[in-house]
Amino acid sequence: MTHSTLKTITIIGGGSTGWMSALYLSKLYNHSGQQVHIRLIESQDIGIIGVGEATVHSIRFFFAAMGIDEAELLRETNATLKTGILFRNWMKPKDGQMHSYFHPFEQQKPCGPLDNASAWLMQNQRNSQTLDFAEHTSLSYNLMRDNLSPKHAQSQAYQGIVPYGYHLDALLMARFLRKKATEAGVEHIVANVTDADVDGENITQVFTDKGNFSSDIFIDCSGFKGLLIEKLKADNWRSFEDALPCNRAVAIQWEYGDNKTPRAYTTSTALSNGWVWEIDLVNRQGTGYVYDGRRQSREEAEAELRAYLGDKQSILKATHLEMKIGCRKAFWVGNCIAMGLAGGFIEPLESTGLHLINLGVRLLATHLTCANPSQAVRDSYNRTMSGLYDDLRQFIVLHYCLTDRDDTEFWQQAQQSMHSVPGLNEKLSLWQDKVCEHVDVATGFSSIFSDENYRYILYGMQHLPKLALPVAQETLDGMFNQLGRLKRQATNQCLSHQAYLDSLKQ
Repeated sequence: MTHSTLKTITIIGGGSTGWMSALYLSKLYNHSGQQVHIRLIESQDIGIIGVGEATVHSIRFFFAAMGIDEAELLRETNATLKTGILFRNWMKPKDGQMHSYFHPFEQQKPCGPLDNASAWLMQNQRNSQTLDFAEHTSLSYNLMRDNLSPKHAQSQAYQGIVPYGYHLDALLMARFLRKKATEAGVEHIVANVTDADVDGENITQVFTDKGNFSSDIFIDCSGFKGLLIEKLKADNWRSFEDALPCNRAVAIQWEYGDNKTPRAYTTSTALSNGWVWEIDLVNRQGTGYVYDGRRQSREEAEAELRAYLGDKQSILKATHLEMKIGCRKAFWVGNCIAMGLAGGFIEPLESTGLHLINLGVRLLATHLTCANPSQAVRDSYNRTMSGLYDDLRQFIVLHYCLTDRDDTEFWQQAQQSMHSVPGLNEKLSLWQDKVCEHVDVATGFSSIFSDENYRYILYGMQHLPKLALPVAQETLDGMFNQLGRLKRQATNQCLSHQAYLDSLKQ
């Protein structure tokens, strides 16, 4: 097979997916001159979905690699920082208190001969009480509790005392990335794609109301519609709705009143048929109810969300969204790669949307080495992307299947959702007798969620193993005293979240 030099890439669709892809590929191929012509075609008539505006912490490394100034990024997108997610009401109340737990991004090194999780479990058993796992083993818990930023006054860009992500305005971020990409030489065409010409498994050209465009490679960033990938392959969708039935969302934005301080964490509160996100930006809060559309109507869902929010006089708008939960069987077909929502979507519970775009375009960069890659290359890409989605599906289902809520059919079904994920039930049985560790969840795919993340969910949802380790009480006390010192040091060093945001204006 003769490999042809890659000369043109055409991206269909803008938004976060299109412009992240354009910027990354431009940096990759054209860092020393315009070697590959990259164009992006988007319509002004199609809005950005933006289901949630939160990220995982790894997105920092994407922006850093693109050479973007972090302070400029935050200013231009009305962004705030995110140290983790506070989950509320995912289990029955206990002693009259709403159930809650915190999932931070950090992974603390052991503070003694035992791993921190085993030490915490032993401490629990000996005290005959359940201590909060994140509170006793992470630095981020105190930052969340006191609404501190993960940064101190001397923190460098993209660095903090603990890992952090962002809350940002999806529309503003797309505009910001568009500016950076077009400055780097990406051609921007505002047009409506009307059709595409197909020859076998290849797109030969796309038709728009501004002309026709041919290309070596097409990247489909057209959202759930999948305008190009749908034309190339039938029966190309794997639904995850048997395990993750939340396929609808209603999103509401509201402006802050006086003296509102944005929180440096996301809140996820379970309701009757799903859960509500609360994401604080600099200027407003974005909220949304992700729910099972087969059990609740649009009107019922919006009414439940508004009742949860209470009397918010400054509501800006409410938007209803339909989501396809699952992924493509083949993300790359012929000369077309489906990216972002066109490739798949895991519900936004752990804010993985931008993370999957990041992974998809980075993986594409190592596979797209010519204009006509072999089927073996396409198969490798598809296999890895499928593995990434399977990993994330398992992690998200973990949040649901451990619930003891049985007040609605939705939560009753959630308790059985582990049976829809191969191997998860066996893992849960194993984790009744030992801590979750890396080898239990490692699959060879580059998932952002490690055994540490699993532990925060498992122990936050009270799935606790019984251990009988021969460890002295003085050892446990010494470990938690050391963790306590680290937590106090972090709390004393970090700026308040508001103080950090104010510093960006200077």
